[in-house]
Amino acid sequence: MQDHQHQHNTHHHDDESSPGATLTEAGAALAAQHTHHDDDHAVHAHGQHAGHSTAMFRNRFWLTLALSAPVVYFSPMVGHILGYMAPMFPGSTWIPPVLGTVIFLYGGQPFLKGGLQELKNRRPGMMLLIAMAITVAFAASWVTSLGLGGFDLDFWWELALLVAIMLLGHWIEMRALGSARGALDALAALLPDEAERITDSGTETVPVAELRPADLVLVRSGARMPADGTVVEGQAEFDESMITGESKTVLRGPGDAVVAGTVATDNSVRVRVDAVGDDTALAGIQRLVAEAQASSSRAQALADRAAAFLFYFAAGAGVLTFMVWTLLGSIPEAVTRTVTVLVIACPHALGLAIPLVIAISTEQAARAGVLIKNRMALERMRTVDVVLFDKTGTLTTGAPELKDVASAPGVEAAELLALAAAVESDSEHPVARAIVRAARERNLPLPAVAGFSSLTGRGVRASVDGRTVHVGGPALLRELGAVEPLALAGTTRGWMERGAAVLHVIDADGRVLGAVSLEDTVRAESRQAVAALQDRGVKVGMITGDARQVAQAVAADLHIDEVFAEVLPADKDKKVAELQARGLKVAMVGDGVNDSPALARAEVGIAIGAGTDVAMESAGVVLAGNDPRAVLSMVDLSRASYRKMWQNLVWATGYNILSVPLAAGVLAFAGVVLSPAAGAVLMSASTIVVALNAQLLRRLKLNPSEVR
Repeated sequence: MQDHQHQHNTHHHDDESSPGATLTEAGAALAAQHTHHDDDHAVHAHGQHAGHSTAMFRNRFWLTLALSAPVVYFSPMVGHILGYMAPMFPGSTWIPPVLGTVIFLYGGQPFLKGGLQELKNRRPGMMLLIAMAITVAFAASWVTSLGLGGFDLDFWWELALLVAIMLLGHWIEMRALGSARGALDALAALLPDEAERITDSGTETVPVAELRPADLVLVRSGARMPADGTVVEGQAEFDESMITGESKTVLRGPGDAVVAGTVATDNSVRVRVDAVGDDTALAGIQRLVAEAQASSSRAQALADRAAAFLFYFAAGAGVLTFMVWTLLGSIPEAVTRTVTVLVIACPHALGLAIPLVIAISTEQAARAGVLIKNRMALERMRTVDVVLFDKTGTLTTGAPELKDVASAPGVEAAELLALAAAVESDSEHPVARAIVRAARERNLPLPAVAGFSSLTGRGVRASVDGRTVHVGGPALLRELGAVEPLALAGTTRGWMERGAAVLHVIDADGRVLGAVSLEDTVRAESRQAVAALQDRGVKVGMITGDARQVAQAVAADLHIDEVFAEVLPADKDKKVAELQARGLKVAMVGDGVNDSPALARAEVGIAIGAGTDVAMESAGVVLAGNDPRAVLSMVDLSRASYRKMWQNLVWATGYNILSVPLAAGVLAFAGVVLSPAAGAVLMSASTIVVALNAQLLRRLKLNPSEVR
């Protein structure tokens, strides 16, 4: 490994790491629902509300409620029940029929249209049931109002209340589903309208739409990034909470990627624009969430099957009820009971059960920086037995850091580090940058250098104060025939045994002046993530292309259950298959580029900082940042949402199965009957119970920093 760590002329990266791309997916993950859940086309998972907006249901509800008041007040039946006499005047008896007809045609229109569509598609469901119920009530009431057949089926007030309650239920549902896009709307609104573009003559304020890649923009303290880009001058603490969910600011300086919408909190920076418009992170997230919202799921299919079952159950019960009560000689009672059955059987709560849980789960995950790209990934996560982490850039920072400095006798450690940093100062290699950064953090003065050159696969050299100095790994030692002093050799051997990269500083005459060690630092968050997963009964594995001693050192530090080391990228999916062959369900966490086959093979593929089409196709989940604790959010959310799905399914289906026989009048002999209005009230209560139960998911704490 050491022979390859210092190729300065090639920007070599470990085959696992994909540094820097972490924010591109993340921010994008939240705005996606903004386009999909447009207020004028908020589409229910079952297609019930296609073309109907939250505002439409709200407006129709309030007008229907206003019209329902006089209908109910002038209803003789309501007056009789409540013990009052409505004032009589010419035309007063026509108030319920006229306003009831308006309510049926205006308030009931979404249900009538939806019912016809379901009928055309031969996929009967909730809208058809509602349409049948209000149509039967409408026809029966007009028969009574016109004095035809001698029926006393004055259902105007019940029709009015039924439509009003149904509209209210759908409005509540649409608001709940729409709330999942609230954070995404806010995210999309974070983009500034204008940017300060730097030109040869100064700065000019231009609309963000006019920015182009390679433009240079000035982002002042407190301002938001107008596009995705790379910092070229200055450094500032950036608030990236819109992407990662973390309130702590992150320092970004020259060479660091920054994402549109994030805020430079303390300083001004100059940024080169890398992506604009549809190529930005936000646009990518919009596309991803649109896919996520459209993806099917096994649990959703279960709800569809349950709704279909209840339709046939209700239709059969309605026909049977009408036949039985007709045979008993009571046509009015037959109509009354049939209407009640159709009202009470509407599986509206069932239709709300799964979509609402999924919508809230998606929103909660997005707030925690987790994009659920495929709903099945969320559902499968609760069944995972082992989480297999890619090492570099996931459990570790993915960037080398100076750990130790050891100098030969007669050489000061500070002098050695300053000399190494001076030689490396003209190199852009991550190893070189780590050495220079360490020297600057120690405020060491760097001597002037000249004649810098890179030695492919071996190291670098430069002239310092007229003498040639080399910095490189074991291959350079062998090439120069240099030999470490015994005291130094013992130290560097220990470094290598724990997996550190060792670079030697060699003088012009081949004398080894000392050595420095660099390591890929384990994230503090990784320890919390591994421990928390194990506490939840989930095993943790690690897979890496690094040498076995490097992998074992990291695994021992993190107490990882199983390690796969020295694995080529092409073979990573084979390791996933090995675990699956042992009967384990696997979640693979990787960068989404070299790991794409493994991500696709695993039950759940989780891409960290993935910035390619391959990642988006291979992974079912994309993590905004590279905090491994976000995987815990997936586990907790999956388990919690699954519980809510089944609680809602049991409540919705159980409620219908028990209430339909009562609505049919099986206990009428005992004086227990359910009127259509009572059925509507109870049905709506069931819907509200399901909605409130789903809302409890919002109490789940998913912020990675709050992991327990």
